Amino acid sequence: MPTTTDRPTFAGWLKGHATPLRHLDPTAPLDDLKPLRDLLEGARVVGLGEHSHFIDEFAVMRQRILRFLVERCGFTVLAFEYGFCEALPLDAWTRGSGTDDGLSALLANAVPIGLQDPLRFLRRHNRTAAEPVRFAGIDIPAAGGSLLPALTPVTDYLRHIDPEALPALQSVTTIAASFAGDSAAVAAPAWARLTTNEQDTLSALLARLLIRFRALKPLYLSRGDRHSYDTSLRCLEAACHGDYTFRAMAGLFAGDGLTADTSARDLYMAESLLWHLDRLEPTDRVVLMAHNAHLQRTPIAFDGHLTGLPMGQHLHHALGDAYFALGLTSVTGHTADMRRDETAPFGFTVHDTPLEPPAPGSVESAFAEAGLGHAVAGLRQARAEQLNGPDRIRMQNIYQHTQVVDAFDGILSTPASTTTTTNLEKP
Repeated sequence: MPTTTDRPTFAGWLKGHATPLRHLDPTAPLDDLKPLRDLLEGARVVGLGEHSHFIDEFAVMRQRILRFLVERCGFTVLAFEYGFCEALPLDAWTRGSGTDDGLSALLANAVPIGLQDPLRFLRRHNRTAAEPVRFAGIDIPAAGGSLLPALTPVTDYLRHIDPEALPALQSVTTIAASFAGDSAAVAAPAWARLTTNEQDTLSALLARLLIRFRALKPLYLSRGDRHSYDTSLRCLEAACHGDYTFRAMAGLFAGDGLTADTSARDLYMAESLLWHLDRLEPTDRVVLMAHNAHLQRTPIAFDGHLTGLPMGQHLHHALGDAYFALGLTSVTGHTADMRRDETAPFGFTVHDTPLEPPAPGSVESAFAEAGLGHAVAGLRQARAEQLNGPDRIRMQNIYQHTQVVDAFDGILSTPASTTTTTNLEKP
């Protein structure tokens, strides 16, 4: 039996286990992705990550893998780091509703983190597919920027089912409209400028509405159908988690937030994904696109300080090996550094930032040492072999410290990343 000293380095292990990829072109042949089929065997949910939004290589990698999973492996749902409530009309669009050029209007207020191309692929695919691929949102509304996208469908529902609750909901909507933005970078500081009474009234009314919604479930169902009830309840829960996130983000920006308090958003995303799974057929399989920091299976920590419990940790606990987290990273190149600016569209600016050479002990350093180009490696075997793997992975232009072999089930690496030229100006 080999001793600890006989075990290969992680870079050496990668040389024998990683699979090179020949193409980045999302329209190129898919044969080089065939090894993914074995890596993903038994997985019902496959998370496709990225260490930063606004990276060209990650966008085309995820587009190719989405094509492969849909066309070659029979995946039937794309779930995305996008609002649960806002996704409802997008699902209809991917299945043929509206016009081809109508997508821009549907996404006019959405942070452009690479959703348009996957949606356009689904619409093209669904034109000839025997069974359409569905689209599902999982996030709180407006990336934590506004409660209004969640409150509107709840208002429409209660107008017919429980009009007595509408005055309380109107009070919530009035307060929510006073600080609504397109992302948490805008809304959290604006929420912090509300009076304490307005902040507390908003939270109290949302809690009261949520409890009433649940307590009167039999009455609501007698007045309407189950799907409408379930969907409206999930939207109300989105508003509650969004409200909690305003308070958590404001504390984070002020430097006095509670430990890992922003985890409420990740819990909502995990529970939304499970909500969708409960309503799908047992044979349905889901591609889940989100930031690496949402997908990983281990807590988020910087310099030894716990900052968040990610969606992937909840999904791993709920689904076990049926959840597969594939992180995407880059050895070198540039990344998109997002800097808060309340005056900018979406509340931040994107700066093209050069990456330092990979740090010792990082997964990027191991890929560089192994001499791999574009390549993907499954990590479950390394975990089973108790291999001493990397203890950090890139997140934007810094490193997040975690045992990478435990945090992800696979890593897809590109030699260099390029910040996208996506225009953040809203139409």
